[in-house]
Amino acid sequence: MAGRLLKVSSVATAVFASSGFYLYGKHVDLSNISIIRFGRAALTTAVISYDYITSLQSVQYGSEEYWALKSKVHRRSAERLRDLCCSNRGTFIKVGQHLGALDYLLPEEYTSTLKVLHSRAPQSSMAEVQQVIREDFGKEIEQLFVSFEETPQGAASLAQVHKAVLSDGRTVAVKVQHPKVQSQSSRDIMVMEFLLQAVHWVFPDFSFMWLVEEAKKNMPLELDFLNEGRNAEKVAEMLKDFDFLKVPKIHWDLSTKRILTMDFVEGGQVNDRDYMKRHGINVNEISRNLGKMYSEMIFVHGFVHCDPHPGNVLVRKSPRGNKAEIVLLDHGLYQVLNQDFRLDYCRLWQALMKADMKGVERYSRRLGAGDMFPLFACVLTARSWASVNAGISQTPVTNSEDVEIRTNAALYLPQISDLLNKVPRQMLLLLKTNDLLRGIETTLQTRANASSFLNMSRCCVRAVARHKRKKARSWSQKLQVTLSEGFMLWQINIYEFFLRVKASTRPSLGASCWLRYSMMDAQGCGMFSP
Repeated sequence: MAGRLLKVSSVATAVFASSGFYLYGKHVDLSNISIIRFGRAALTTAVISYDYITSLQSVQYGSEEYWALKSKVHRRSAERLRDLCCSNRGTFIKVGQHLGALDYLLPEEYTSTLKVLHSRAPQSSMAEVQQVIREDFGKEIEQLFVSFEETPQGAASLAQVHKAVLSDGRTVAVKVQHPKVQSQSSRDIMVMEFLLQAVHWVFPDFSFMWLVEEAKKNMPLELDFLNEGRNAEKVAEMLKDFDFLKVPKIHWDLSTKRILTMDFVEGGQVNDRDYMKRHGINVNEISRNLGKMYSEMIFVHGFVHCDPHPGNVLVRKSPRGNKAEIVLLDHGLYQVLNQDFRLDYCRLWQALMKADMKGVERYSRRLGAGDMFPLFACVLTARSWASVNAGISQTPVTNSEDVEIRTNAALYLPQISDLLNKVPRQMLLLLKTNDLLRGIETTLQTRANASSFLNMSRCCVRAVARHKRKKARSWSQKLQVTLSEGFMLWQINIYEFFLRVKASTRPSLGASCWLRYSMMDAQGCGMFSP
């Protein structure tokens, strides 16, 4: 096996070196040449695979030395993968960012190393920005904007954002796609598919084809900025009753598939506690509203913003008053949940919160986990199996449990990989979203507090009640469902008020005990039955 990899590595090196030497003399940007991009990717894959095979041969499997050495190999491999993403840019950075967000699914050495890709995306030159604008509008920048800042406000894997001013004085943000990304993306995905198949051939226990399938489905959508604009308007309308949410208005007359112009909104990143302290923003309120917003998207509407990393979620004081606002940006990636999936997912979380292990098994199986339902429950909640058995709303997260979960991500990587290939595609982006939200809550030190379970429970009650009303055959059945729903929501509202008014030494435990009682009460009313 090692000899086979060595041959592949030698061929990749020869192709890469000879092509690079030839093109260097012609002053060509190597990152844009397909054979160079493929050569880099193939060589990196071969080196990583060879490192895993040879480095771990001399130590006994399962020994302390084995795990210590494997951690070092993980770190080296993650750094090589990060460097590959930075060199090939575009789709590679996007996929690397996706992997970096899977905190509780991949070894910590990978996620911590790949997280830097959110802040190390390359910038297009001003000449390239002008070229894209000229090609899409047939006009120069000066004809469209009174002013246009050359230094971008931020750069991401697929685009960068510039601040500009319109002729009527309004300040806007102009998102301009990197010029080569569109043409390179399909070829890059083909390269990834080929190399991941090769890795699976060398290491049969590891199959990451779900990653390629997701990229194939999502990349065309993310590269269509008109689709992003439509998503922004849809979620703004969907959540219009949330006065704490701000979605920048789209300027359609200055938008194309590669350019998106929207209102410019300033704020601090949602994980910046110092910013919130300076501006008098309540951290718990932000965390509570963020959970409320995502519970509404997931459980009630089934239309979910799936890239809530801190750069895409800002906080600020509303210019209309002293109220704190959440600003939601980058609407290119949404997951639409079909009704059956959404209701099963809703009922699974209800079972997890009230320690209904039969329900956990039943709905995990319905969501594709099969006999791996215990692992699925742990992956979904980022909690230990002991906490799942006790009820996740009753057992606060501890540092030792968090370390245990992250360690197990490395130990059970083959099983997790197999699980991710089995569950519905809708689940994959939800897992990423869950991990990103957990990361924000951990930074804000608000993870798994009482309000998060209250918000989730409230949305689950509404979602199931809405479904039952649609199925009701008579007005009396509809009335019964509505009364049960109203009673449950009233209980939740009263208890939430109680939590805010009365300080308790163990508020999360008190809330969890009440939640478990209330949900059992609701089950008795038939609220959570299929």
